[in-house]
Amino acid sequence: MYIGNRIRLFIGGFCIPALLVVTYCLNLWFQQGIAQHQQQMMQHELARIQQQISADLEQLQQLLTLYAPVYQQKEVQGAWQPLLAGHNISLFVEQHQQLDKLQGGSFPETHQLFTTLNNPAWLASESSGILLVDDQPVMLGYIRLPNGEVLIACRWLNDAYLAALEQTQVIHLRPLSAFSILPEATPHRLYQRLALPSLGNVPVVLELQLQPQLVAQMQWRSIPIVLLLLPCGLLIVALGYLWLRTKLLTPFSRLMDELAQIDPNTRIPARLSGKGGAEFRILADRINELLLRICRHKERSRITLESIAEAVLITDRHARIVYLNPQAEKLLGVNRRQALKATLGEMFDSANSLDAEIKQFMSSGGRQAEHRKMSLALSQPRILDRALSNLHDEEDEIIGSVIVLRDITDEEGLKLQLQKKADYDGTTALLNRNAFEERLPGFVAHASSLAICYLDLEQFKLINDNCGHDAGDQMLALVAKAIASQLDEQDLLARLGGDEFGVVLRDRSAVEVTRLLKQIVHQVHLQTIHHQGIHYRVGISVGIAFCQGEPIKASELLKDADIACIAAKRKGSNQIHIFDGRNQELAYERNAPQWALRITRAIEARELLLYFQPIRNLNGGSGRQRLEILLRIKGEQGRILPPAQFIAAAERFKLMPEVDREVIRMAFAWLAAHRTLCQQITMSINLSANSLGADGMLSYIADMQALYAIPSSCICFEITETSAIQNRQRAMEMLKAMRKLGFSLALDDFGSGFASYGYLRELPVDYVKIDGCFVRQLAVNARDYAIVKSIHDVCSTMGIETVAEFVESQAIIDKLSEIGVNYAQGYVIGRPIPLQQYSLPTAGLRLVTEPLAEPTAVAVSR
Repeated sequence: MYIGNRIRLFIGGFCIPALLVVTYCLNLWFQQGIAQHQQQMMQHELARIQQQISADLEQLQQLLTLYAPVYQQKEVQGAWQPLLAGHNISLFVEQHQQLDKLQGGSFPETHQLFTTLNNPAWLASESSGILLVDDQPVMLGYIRLPNGEVLIACRWLNDAYLAALEQTQVIHLRPLSAFSILPEATPHRLYQRLALPSLGNVPVVLELQLQPQLVAQMQWRSIPIVLLLLPCGLLIVALGYLWLRTKLLTPFSRLMDELAQIDPNTRIPARLSGKGGAEFRILADRINELLLRICRHKERSRITLESIAEAVLITDRHARIVYLNPQAEKLLGVNRRQALKATLGEMFDSANSLDAEIKQFMSSGGRQAEHRKMSLALSQPRILDRALSNLHDEEDEIIGSVIVLRDITDEEGLKLQLQKKADYDGTTALLNRNAFEERLPGFVAHASSLAICYLDLEQFKLINDNCGHDAGDQMLALVAKAIASQLDEQDLLARLGGDEFGVVLRDRSAVEVTRLLKQIVHQVHLQTIHHQGIHYRVGISVGIAFCQGEPIKASELLKDADIACIAAKRKGSNQIHIFDGRNQELAYERNAPQWALRITRAIEARELLLYFQPIRNLNGGSGRQRLEILLRIKGEQGRILPPAQFIAAAERFKLMPEVDREVIRMAFAWLAAHRTLCQQITMSINLSANSLGADGMLSYIADMQALYAIPSSCICFEITETSAIQNRQRAMEMLKAMRKLGFSLALDDFGSGFASYGYLRELPVDYVKIDGCFVRQLAVNARDYAIVKSIHDVCSTMGIETVAEFVESQAIIDKLSEIGVNYAQGYVIGRPIPLQQYSLPTAGLRLVTEPLAEPTAVAVSR
């Protein structure tokens, strides 16, 4: 059993070596402790002996100090001798270069000491130390008497003295010189030297030796302790192993035997007993719970695989089938016994391409399922959705694959029907606009030249309104067939809208395209439907956009063809127009959507630019200074653009009411910031046809007037005669309401539209602005002179003042003054400039010299 072998290996390879290492370390620790204790003992003895010798030297010097007076009194010279008895002290006196012994023991003799001293002149007043006399250590102290004599006391450091210093059996002492050789230290001997205070030139050293029997005794006491630890540790390890064998290895072996007897294929596995302790019971319960969950999971998986509608097949790594559910048997028309150990290629594909795909997918090691459509020649041809996934084992190795087959034959048929409905128009059976735009890039990818044609029916609304939508659908079907009859298979035809068609022609010259389109126009015009005895026909307008020898952008060409179609409708019925990028009017139409977006952004960011153009009073009156507010937009590179482009775009996309609101707000705000000018100027603001009578416009003007507190007398609103006639009823109501608010009104561009003096009589206006087409040639054209004079005479009779536009020379001003026109406006009077540069000094109009800050976004002009 692996766990038992691992425990034995753990005990033999780790526990026992660890125990030996610990024992060895304990022995080292004891030895280190013994050595430290010996050192401490030696240091203690050194300190004690040094202290004792220092005390003896001090005592010797004190004796000399005490006995010096006694020696000087000759009458009591022998009285001090009994005091030295028993101290083994010799007393000498030095006088006149001679040394005499007064009293003392046998060592040192007078000649021995005198010879050692050699020159007693070195003796100072008093001192003490150790001196070697004939290689024998002598403790010596001396003191100089007043009469010049030197009293010397000596004490021999013999064996008796050293024995008294030892006191215990711990150390052994012996005197020696500093240059004596120290014996080699052994495990049982420890040596130490002590330098003694010496006299003369030869130092004196005392050697201390630890008694060998004491060292051996200390070492011997540590050995039993170490020897006792090792068997105790081995005993503990053995008891631990027996406990592990009884409480862990045997129950675990029993549990492993029970696990080996469990059959994984049974639905209800045998339960483990868990004998051997609470831990094994918990482990057995958890294993039993895990086995039960695995069995339940397998049972759920089996029931799921047999219940799902898809066919499921499991193969081994050689693509042989090892499992298939009942739905797979039903779908493939095989039974389980026939399918097992066979491959899909062997059953359905003689070339075994299916087996190759499965093996290739397994070799790739893909983690994500691979979905692919496949067809099998069963009893009935079926289209299947195949999901292929790799099957991994516990080591993440691929051991097979899982194939899920779903019958999508009906779904594919329904998809084809839905796709046809999504791509084709139900009325004409042509491509619709979405399918047309999707196929267009691929259709033109390899074309050397391309012509996109936009066809719009005329009088079609008449058929829908009079005959109903069924008749309209009938006419659309006839038109579609007529157009398709003139096209080849390589041409692309689609219905783009209600009564709009698109045709794309590849690799044809402009002449061929034009000839073909004329035939189409003729064939469409021949189509007729009958309703209640009336014959109905339709016309068709065609716009063409060509591209040749340059990268083809089909979407842009389609826009150009649409614009060309609009131009063709303006020319009349059944007309063909070719788009020309050099045509300024068509270019404006083409850029209208971009301009509409830029205008919208400028309105939201409040970044429109206001300009003004002065209007001169030709009668010399001292009335208010008049000026007309114009709108500009800032283009790329800071260039101020003319109003023709963006005004047309704003009118086409119904943005003019919002533009007019922003102009009114900005103009009123400027007047509020220059309130002193309100009594000196009259500001003319244009209202577009879409704004005239628009919901909320009148209340907006009133709200802005109240917000900025602008007097009505300094505001004049201008409307064109065409807009007034087109919205006659609503325009009349709004103009009357504005007159009640106190604003003055002007009729702009009078004479260029369809207005008559009858309408002029009804409109409540204060000024009529004569269109510039009659003013430009006024000085040289008698007819224009007559028309301007006629308009002025009628207006004067009706109490309306006149304003001439596009005045560009002094000769025109002279003619206008001759006629009696009240005001003149044009370049000769003043060019448009930013409103922020306006001021009105006491003597005429003046322009502020400081430059206008450039706006940071798009602005518009009118």
